[in-house]
Amino acid sequence: MSLRRLYWSALAGQWRGGVVLLVCSLLEGVPAFFSGRLVELSVDRGFSVGDPAAGIGWLALFGLAAVLGAFGSRMVWHQLGKVVEPLRDALVTAVVRGVLHDESPPRNQPDSSGVARITQHVEVVRDATAGLLVQARGMLVTTASALAGLVTVAGALVVPVAVPVVVSLVAFVCLLPSLARRQRALALADEHTAATAGASLAGMRDIVACGAEPIAALAMYDAVDEQATAAIRVARSSALRALVISLGGFIPLLLALALAPGLVARGELTAGAALGALVYLATTMQPALRGLAAAAGTVVLRLLVALRRLAETAELPVVSDGTATPRGTDVQVRGLTFGWGAAAEPVVRGLDLGLRPGEHLAVVGPSGIGKSTLAGLLTGMLTPQEGRVLLGGVPVRDVPASLRHELVALIPQEAYVFAGSVRDNVGLFASSASDDALSAAVDAVGAGALLRRLGGLDAEIGHGGEGISAGEAQLLALARVYASSAEFVILDEATSHLDPVSEARAERAFAARGGVLVVIAHRLSSALRADRVLVMDGRETALGCHTDLLARSARYAELMQAWATPVAGEPATGAEPTAGAGSQPAGTGGSPPADSGATIGGAPAGNGRTTGNPPVGTGSAVASGAPSGDGAAASADPSVDVGAAAGMPAGDGAQAGCLLTTVPPDRRLGRHPCREPLE
Repeated sequence: MSLRRLYWSALAGQWRGGVVLLVCSLLEGVPAFFSGRLVELSVDRGFSVGDPAAGIGWLALFGLAAVLGAFGSRMVWHQLGKVVEPLRDALVTAVVRGVLHDESPPRNQPDSSGVARITQHVEVVRDATAGLLVQARGMLVTTASALAGLVTVAGALVVPVAVPVVVSLVAFVCLLPSLARRQRALALADEHTAATAGASLAGMRDIVACGAEPIAALAMYDAVDEQATAAIRVARSSALRALVISLGGFIPLLLALALAPGLVARGELTAGAALGALVYLATTMQPALRGLAAAAGTVVLRLLVALRRLAETAELPVVSDGTATPRGTDVQVRGLTFGWGAAAEPVVRGLDLGLRPGEHLAVVGPSGIGKSTLAGLLTGMLTPQEGRVLLGGVPVRDVPASLRHELVALIPQEAYVFAGSVRDNVGLFASSASDDALSAAVDAVGAGALLRRLGGLDAEIGHGGEGISAGEAQLLALARVYASSAEFVILDEATSHLDPVSEARAERAFAARGGVLVVIAHRLSSALRADRVLVMDGRETALGCHTDLLARSARYAELMQAWATPVAGEPATGAEPTAGAGSQPAGTGGSPPADSGATIGGAPAGNGRTTGNPPVGTGSAVASGAPSGDGAAASADPSVDVGAAAGMPAGDGAQAGCLLTTVPPDRRLGRHPCREPLE
């Protein structure tokens, strides 16, 4: 549905309120129609014939008509909210839907222009609609009533009065296109200012770190200047419009004052009729014309411009839903290529990949290399420029949306929780699951302690996750997907706020759950737990198991070495896990006592297998810090060849700089043997 159709359908849905407004409008127009006529009667049949009581009586009727009009206006305001607020809700829904379906959303920052559309353009439509229902409607009723009354009182003045009014209205209509263009330019300038300010505030730390404050300030100054220039142009056009309408309102009054004495002298008008005509023109028609022009020139223009701008961003393209039914949940990627723009360098190029149910893949690579983009391609949220992503043998985007939402789940880094009970949050994708099943899902991902702290499934979570930390929100998001029926799960740095032990437990839980698991690694320890690892490095993409990649992928070896080697004078990377993020206490995974050997993945000393001085060269060297359940052996032997080693930081459970050697992964790390890529 187009935005304009949505607008009119939302208004039409409030037809009962519209009927009440029509009745109130008739009451509101009573004084405008009878004002001049009652003044004429009070003069001709009262004061001019020596009967002041009759004159006062007619004026009393005029007062009664004014009271009826005020009552009608009061009823209009009472009904206004019932008509306008549902319209606002419908527009906000349309804008949010458009933002969520934007094919080129802002990367790693809020959509400030989308916020501007909700807080400015939608409010403009709301206020403009309210203004039309109150002001423009009232002015139309008043103007029509005044013209009808003028015809009945002083028909001889109708033509002289109508000519300047028509000329001014024609001139006003000719000014509308330029007014619309300038109003649209102001709306775009408002959005640009909001987007520029949002980008600067979101990246303030990087701006200060790079010393780019003058550049950011200059961009902000330019945006504000552009907005001010657009506002000045709109103000100038508005002033010209006001001048035209003022002339159209004053010239008829001047003509009536000039012609009325002659008409009265010739007997074509009575004194009361002349006075009544002036009442219609001065107190009713002239203010009504000014108000109508103001509403049409400001309110209507702003309404049309705002609706057009919202339509450009909120209307969704018509996309036909898929009809293909996948045969299983295996994932096949063939020749996948994608770039953010036709001329941009692809972030994914010619990727071939195969994943069977039960397989666990870790995706690693430098920040910004395209790992989250790959997640969007695998789930069907992004359309590849070349190649295909097959789910169960059919293109993932050809799977009906309702079925795809059941089979595929993506957990992003920014965990979403909403106001409501823990049961509502965890059972969002499993509405029929029992409390026991939900509690089991919570325990499986390591959120049992959190559930007990909150007070069980009936505990309430505040707005925006009030009362829980970022890591606890991630645990609830993990439990939500674990409890669902999804058979293809992607964790896009979904454990970034958890400590290493909690992260390992969650990943092992999903690996044991079945289905296809893809982990976009926040810590490189995730690569040690995976069956295979996909290294994304622009053109040099590599796929294999950990030990294989250490030997043949320079990028992977560099990443592992950088992750394992602490900066001089600093603790090893990751030595301080996020406090309070998961169910494990802060500090889990620190250095063990000197006589206990290196801990495995933050498990207490003695929980993992330790060795004294294993022989060097028995396998590719990796750093300690594998989860305790993986059973990796630690070594503090200083003679280990650091140049051939890659490893994990002390914060993941090893002492800083402590490396170990391993035998093949199927015997030590508890994983499947290194597999070749699926054909």
